[in-house]
Amino acid sequence: MNDANGFSRRRLLRGVVAGAGVGLLGGCDSLSAKPGFIDLLGIAEPLNQRVQRFLTGDRLASEYDESMISPVFRPNGSINPRTPEYLALKAENFGSYRLNIRGLVRKPLEFSIDALRAMPARSQITRHDCVEGWSVIGKWTGVTLSRLLDAAGLKPGARYVVFHCYDDLNGDGSRYYESIDLDDAYHPQTIAAYDMNGAPVPVSNGAPLRMRIERKLGYKQPKYVHTIEVVDSYATLFGGKGGFWEDGGYDWYGGI
Repeated sequence: MNDANGFSRRRLLRGVVAGAGVGLLGGCDSLSAKPGFIDLLGIAEPLNQRVQRFLTGDRLASEYDESMISPVFRPNGSINPRTPEYLALKAENFGSYRLNIRGLVRKPLEFSIDALRAMPARSQITRHDCVEGWSVIGKWTGVTLSRLLDAAGLKPGARYVVFHCYDDLNGDGSRYYESIDLDDAYHPQTIAAYDMNGAPVPVSNGAPLRMRIERKLGYKQPKYVHTIEVVDSYATLFGGKGGFWEDGGYDWYGGI
């Protein structure tokens, strides 16, 4: 598939982000100590989001032929979580795993992997773009997030979806989390994936369940997901910026 247009758009988006926000972080560490610098980043990020949303609209991410699947889907970040809960689940091949859906929903739900597999599935062959500059192509199968949210029913005030994960990336008890808005949650290519390349998702790539949010960079696609929480704001969660890496300064929108 010819992806020249997508490449140009991604390059433009990265230029916008670099100029308006993320690039500021790389300029000089001393800037972060100056009064008003963090406030400046806070002003720049909404501009990033508006520009990226305008450029992407409701477009689908590019999908590829099976012949283009990468021989190895490079894992990144956590590749073997050591939290007690995860180790116990892995030891039993995730038999008692449950995905919980909670928060601003009318009916909190939980699903085993078998229950998710019994639901209508979507498969897509897409490219994973890491913020570090590398890409790989893989085939993902799972349940659309929209189907799960509709099953639970959203309450008034719902604005964001937060993903809580088993991995403790820093080894200090701070669990990985991510968030997206409802526009991306209801995008048809946003799925809770249980299979990768025709087999269960490997541990290194997020077993037993990971998100594929195909219009986002890799850090916005959490692995080892155990809970999906619907909220009106992420400001009171953890560092208040909407994600593990965002709490450290990354762009929240993270679009491609």
